[in-house]
Amino acid sequence: MSLILDHVNYIYGEDTALAVHALKDVNLVIPDGQFIGLIGHTGSGKSTLVQHLNGLIKPTDGAIYFNGEDIHDADYDKKKLRSKVGLVFQYPEHQLFEADVFSDVCFGPKNLGLSRKEVELHAYAALKQVGLEDEYFYQSPFDLSGGQKRRVAIAGVLAMKPDILILDEPTAGLDPKGRDEILDQISKLHRETGITVILVSHSMEDVAKYVERIIVMNEGSILYDGTPKEVFRHYQELEQVGLAAPQVTYIMRALKAKGLPVNTDITTIAEARDEILRKMKG
Repeated sequence: MSLILDHVNYIYGEDTALAVHALKDVNLVIPDGQFIGLIGHTGSGKSTLVQHLNGLIKPTDGAIYFNGEDIHDADYDKKKLRSKVGLVFQYPEHQLFEADVFSDVCFGPKNLGLSRKEVELHAYAALKQVGLEDEYFYQSPFDLSGGQKRRVAIAGVLAMKPDILILDEPTAGLDPKGRDEILDQISKLHRETGITVILVSHSMEDVAKYVERIIVMNEGSILYDGTPKEVFRHYQELEQVGLAAPQVTYIMRALKAKGLPVNTDITTIAEARDEILRKMKG
């Protein structure tokens, strides 16, 4: 069930003096099963783009197709779309509201018209997918840590069994341990279920470590679209638009400049360790 964006434009405040062209002729194909990183400086169009993917925003021009159907056709079922293309907003824990964790995660599948047994099975499976222990299921979500609240909010979307999971800065505000736990769990979920994941992030280290494809936004347009190694080769161009490569990429370039013949297409610490050890032994 690929998601296709065909010449999508979006203008905030169209036909006003304050009009802002937020998306400019965006063409994308998002196939099943990819883990994609979406990066760009503040105001580049990232959040506007992801809100188009499940129909929250309608393009000013262009079309969006999910499973071959135009999601803005008059008779298209937007409710079904939003169960298949799940969007987790930044700071999603602010949307928690039920008396206990399990009830909160049941809310989404309950609104899909499922039976009580199906709702509870979906909620239980989703909580397990995000790694939350059973002992927390019947606690108030407001008594949990920041990282645990974030897991509950993500579970609430996963409980609707989406084909595509979109995460807008899912680790914002978390400490390094909480950030790693959330992203490791999402990576595990991707490997085990084959779900398509779109991760919006400001962290070059995170996207380099977890994703297989990076889409770079700049001023509403797609600047680069490729593997992490392909994209981060353009580190100088990325710097010009307020981004950068992962720190380890700069370290490897510095080592090569000092005479160590290392591969500079390195984007993760694990790759750097292996490359340096290989050269030291050689």
